[in-house]
Amino acid sequence: MARGAKIYFQDKLAGYLLEGDSGYSFHYDKNYLDAPNPKPVSLTLPISQDSYHSNVLFPFFDGLIPEGWLLEIGEKHWKLNPRDRFELLINLCRDTIGAVSVYPMEAESYE
Repeated sequence: MARGAKIYFQDKLAGYLLEGDSGYSFHYDKNYLDAPNPKPVSLTLPISQDSYHSNVLFPFFDGLIPEGWLLEIGEKHWKLNPRDRFELLINLCRDTIGAVSVYPMEAESYE
């Protein structure tokens, strides 16, 4: 079953990260692209109308997942699978230190 996340950059919906059977894809939201001077969420994901694809979770998004004691709290409090990086991302990265935040999408939003 596919899962998805809304990616925000400085509190603006920037794009969508999807996990499916063939890996991961990321694409920018059309309204974000049409806004004046849109900024990329990462240097590795420059502004583009095309989708990005990867067999593994994009390193930029994987790098947002906390480590150490903060990760342990998330795993214990929400009973998260430590090997499911996408689940960790959508549950632990809503309020990150940087400009990017991640929120889970409902299944009907992208199927």
